[in-house]
Amino acid sequence: MELGIAGKQALVCAASKGLGKGCAMALAKEGAMVTILARQRDVLDQTAEEIRNQTGAQVNVVVADITKEEGRDIALAACPAPDILINNAGGPPPGDFRDWRQQHWFEAINGNMYSPIDMIRRTLDGMLERRFGRIVNITSAAVKQPVTALGLSNGARSGLTGFVAGISRDTARHNVTINNLLPGLFDTERGRGAAALIGGGSGLSADEYIETLPAGRLGMIDEFGATCAFLCSQHAAYITGQNILVDGGNYRGTF
Repeated sequence: MELGIAGKQALVCAASKGLGKGCAMALAKEGAMVTILARQRDVLDQTAEEIRNQTGAQVNVVVADITKEEGRDIALAACPAPDILINNAGGPPPGDFRDWRQQHWFEAINGNMYSPIDMIRRTLDGMLERRFGRIVNITSAAVKQPVTALGLSNGARSGLTGFVAGISRDTARHNVTINNLLPGLFDTERGRGAAALIGGGSGLSADEYIETLPAGRLGMIDEFGATCAFLCSQHAAYITGQNILVDGGNYRGTF
């Protein structure tokens, strides 16, 4: 399927590894000009070279922390008019809510709610003027099925979800969509850590818990990236304000 995004400018946050990398790779394969951003120069450079070698795409590298004001300034100086924005940032650590104080909550909300909202604020009007824009926020399956120990993430990401629900309908008539991708357990460092955490609550190892998943395995980052690329395509112009689970069927609800 021709996705119709060749030549589009894509800015992918937290893209040096994991799900962000999967999204950047998929967009590059479709001919998008990709700017990838992360905090670690060495890993980021390796990822950029890998994407270039596999796709032949133009890949720009930005070393910055997207959860900081100056990091967002740097990102948009490098890619000032993105047609595609993939918001992504590492989640807060697990724990017991009794131990979390104001600063813990402020950090979680800044990283997983305010920072993507600020990136939307900075880029949305340009997309509306150009009459093309695709914004995808990588959140978590925990928005639909909370994990007790991930309360900081549950709360902050749910806040972002509510915000997106409020603005995403007004943009659709201008060919600008805003959606959330909700990953379940993927074959990443964080995904395996979550499997160990959740499985441990039932006395299972990470591998034993993974065997209980409906798919019997972790998701692969290229599967996630392909879903992201479709949401960014010309064919997804009628999809906005949605929370799309990519979890191998692990969420057991009907709706």
